Amino acid sequence: MAEKTSTGAGFSDIEKAAMKQRAEELASMKGLKGAAKLAKENEACLDAISKLEGDDRAIAERVHVIVHEEAPHLMPKTFYGFPAYAKDGKVVIFFQPASKFKTRYGTVTFDEPAQLDDGPMWPVSFAVLEVTDAVEQRLRRLVRTAAPAD
Repeated sequence: MAEKTSTGAGFSDIEKAAMKQRAEELASMKGLKGAAKLAKENEACLDAISKLEGDDRAIAERVHVIVHEEAPHLMPKTFYGFPAYAKDGKVVIFFQPASKFKTRYGTVTFDEPAQLDDGPMWPVSFAVLEVTDAVEQRLRRLVRTAAPAD
């Protein structure tokens, strides 16, 4: 769980830093369009992955490959500093490393545009401790389902 502020109310220092990071991401893209914007977003995603360590980095690298292979129409970017993949500018999938909020595990999360709907309730976030063959196959199925090519 995220650390609390000194008063115990409101956002933690870690959450405030994430919000500041998101504002910086948006500001860095201001005025960029087309190929220049896509290149900058891809660079930011790869940079976010390269800054991770240990299991977080290994998982993020594997997720990056999986998304590239299973949904090449999704564009890499960052989302609150997380490696993310978007369609038409809207984040579909992102990896939240355990180290970001000092949690026990990282998560692969599918945001609202993901097409995982399955009745009145379905999972959208998956804890990932390591990418085994079985985990990789499940992630591949999820990515294909969440972001089919049009």
